Amino acid sequence: MVYGVLRMINFANSEIFMIGTFATIVVSRDFLGHQPNQKALHGFSLIYTMLFCLLASMLASGVTAMFVELVAYRRLRSRGTNRLAPLISAIGISIVLSEAISLLTAGRAVIAPEILHKSSLFTVLGANIRVDQLLVVIVAPIMFFSLQRFVNHTRLGKGIRAVSMNEETAKLMGININRVISITFLIGGLMTGAAAFFFETVYEATKFNIGFNIGIAAFTAAVLGGIGNIRGAFVGGLALGLLETYASAVLGSQWKAITVFLVLIVVLLFRPNGLFGEAVQQTRV
Repeated sequence: MVYGVLRMINFANSEIFMIGTFATIVVSRDFLGHQPNQKALHGFSLIYTMLFCLLASMLASGVTAMFVELVAYRRLRSRGTNRLAPLISAIGISIVLSEAISLLTAGRAVIAPEILHKSSLFTVLGANIRVDQLLVVIVAPIMFFSLQRFVNHTRLGKGIRAVSMNEETAKLMGININRVISITFLIGGLMTGAAAFFFETVYEATKFNIGFNIGIAAFTAAVLGGIGNIRGAFVGGLALGLLETYASAVLGSQWKAITVFLVLIVVLLFRPNGLFGEAVQQTRV
């Protein structure tokens, strides 16, 4: 979303993800009173707790994303600086957010309460499929199709695509560029916050630097699919996840992170436009 509009990589997105994981824990532990050593929830209590935590994570990440755009991008963009300056600014605010959370948590990992009992539902080819894993598999395509429909079929989505194609022409057509860019960051933050919530549902722990490896993997997935392309990012994420899983199973878990860098190098060498590179050239979103 962000690259499609600004042609810039939002390197602070990993910290936006991290903020979402902490928001999930803070709401479930401090506001709703659930503790890490308690039993998993059931029934209506489970439903409203998950919905409340999901909304809190999305809101926290969305607001943080808009803050990043306001601080790291807008003033530099209004002054007509080159593209390197906003990238450096984004990296700077990424470090600020990470170190601020590190100071608040003394650099220690934070454990989340067990909200959803991770019971095994069924077995496929010897692999146990848990309820939390199935939830992620079901929700991810829903989020993808909802986002794609929003971009392609709503008035605001058309405005985002117009800014992506030609910012100056969009401005002449009466589109508020700053508003569109802020909303683009907000939407990206909301999606990141949802991902952070489901990450916590599965792994139930976070840390100030939790977003580093995930951010690199997300960037690699975007490059693999065709950076700036929503469908490409979705397909690239699935492909990279499968590659990481098989590499870990065959070569060992230590190869999981290495696989990400190998895929990134190979894609940049042989297909820098990614799997959906042609679509990127046309629409960027």
